[in-house]
Formats: sequence, structure tokens, C-alpha cells
Amino acid sequence: MDAKQLTGYIKEIGRGKNAARDLSHEDARTLFTAILSNDIPPLQLGAILIAMRIKGESLDELAGFLEACEASYPHLKAPAGSVPLVIPAYNGARQLPNLTPLLASLVAREGVPVLVHGVPDDPGRVTTIEVFQAMGITPANSIAEAEEQLSTRKLAVIAIDTLAPTIARTLKLRRDIGLRSSAHTLVKMIQPFAGKAVRLVSVTHPEYLDRMRAFFTQHSGDALLLRGAEGEAVAHPRREPVIEWLDGKTAEILRSAPEENPELPDSRDAKITALWIQEALAGKRPTPAAITHQVACSVRAQSGGQSKTRTLAG
Repeated sequence: MDAKQLTGYIKEIGRGKNAARDLSHEDARTLFTAILSNDIPPLQLGAILIAMRIKGESLDELAGFLEACEASYPHLKAPAGSVPLVIPAYNGARQLPNLTPLLASLVAREGVPVLVHGVPDDPGRVTTIEVFQAMGITPANSIAEAEEQLSTRKLAVIAIDTLAPTIARTLKLRRDIGLRSSAHTLVKMIQPFAGKAVRLVSVTHPEYLDRMRAFFTQHSGDALLLRGAEGEAVAHPRREPVIEWLDGKTAEILRSAPEENPELPDSRDAKITALWIQEALAGKRPTPAAITHQVACSVRAQSGGQSKTRTLAG
């Protein structure tokens, strides 16, 4: 990317929250392709990331950025005749135990292939991959190994460094600038399969629900949207479970009654959480109703949403 074009982009997006202008779909794709290709000098790259953080992404920019992401890594082949569930795992647990592995295991038990992708570690947080490793489930070392695991056990876990190295490198820029960037939003939206798949898309703050709802009803589809537990794509066990099925045209609200005082692990420690999950999978612990509801939503979405209703039994 030449310096004049790059300067033009920065002038558009860097005028502050109220004066900045949005990039077109095409320009957004071009810019993020250059970011992923490591084709932007560090000074200008920092300016772009901070400017987008302040301005916020428009729907067209998100669509262009996401196209650049999808073109940057090889996609998986799903087991024949299946529609996999994709679970991003990038926030980790700070206070609550991380029950994303329980959700993934229960959906896989229903016969739906489940791919969990995320970061292996995050200082101060307990990541989903750390809990899986404590359960004896190690991340796949390659795309081919993940495909094999999906075929044999219906569940595969893969680090973003293995799945999409250029996106992983962009995520790690947080360590240099001290803030999350557009990449942290996009990595929760990627669709790692060559064919159809259903994505679990979680947000931390309620206002982001509107933006994601608009995106997955205007620019894409096949997503289950929720306000997750500390940003993880698993239903918060102590809140009313409300999940939206977004098929690219409409949004359908799927809710269930909240559960009072669900049983949870005593600690967010990975080993303690892993043992509790294994006991829940063995029927020795009750699964929180919110997660049972999310499993039902995931299975119905996998069949194309044909059975979706406004209220599902938890």
C-alpha cells in the first residue's frame, strides 16, 4: 500500500469520534488486508488501530474487514452432511468459572461437530483452552488434525495461531498499544469452514448487541448472538438466558426462564473447573439451566432454524 493511500485512510478515520468518516466496504477490505499482510509501517498502524478504537466500526467497515480476515487463512472441511457450530474463545474468565468447554462438549454429544478456536493463554484470565487442557483435551496442531478430530469425536479445539496466524499476529498488537482493536471483534465473527456453519457470537456490553444484530441480518447470517459470561460465548449461568438466532434476514429471540442459584465450580481455577465439568458430563453435577438452553438453541440452529420458537424449554 502506497504512503499517499495510507495517509488518506488515516485522515478519514482519524478525525475523532464525531468528525471521522467511515471507509467504504472496498477500502475497509483493502486496509485490513494490508494490516494482516504486515504491509503498514508501525507508526501508521498504531494510528489506524487507535483511530478505529475511538471511532468504532461501521457495518460496511466490519464487512470489509471480515472479508479480509476470511481471505487470510485456509478453511476447514466439515464432516460430510453436517453443519458445525463455531465457538470463539478469546475473553477467558476473571471471576466466574469458564464453562465454555461444558457447552462445547454437550453440543458435540448431541452429534453436532463443534470447533472451538481461541487464545491459549491470557494473563489474569483463565482461558477456555487452559480448561480443555486440564480436561485432557489438547489443541489441534494443524487444520488437518482439527478436521480429523471433528470427524472422530465431534469436537476440535484449535489456537488462533494455528488456525489463522496473520489474525493472531494482529491480536497480539494489543501488547504494544495497550488496547483491544478491531481484530478482537472480528476474531469472534470469523467463519472457519469452507461450507455452512453456525457461529456463536458473544458481546460483553449490551450496546454491542444492536451492532451485531444489524450485521448478521444485513451482511451475513447463521449466527447465535448473546451477551456471554464475561465475554465468553457461553450463557451467563445467573442471568435469564436470551439468545438471538440471526439467519441473515431476521432476528428470532430464544429465551428460557432464569435459574436461581445454579451450582457452579468453587473456583475459576482451570483444574477445579475441568474436574467439575467432567463430573457434570458424567451426570454427577447438574448443568446450569442457561447452558442447557444454549445447547438446545445450538442444536436447532444447526438444523437451519426450522424448529426455532420464541421460548425453548431449559
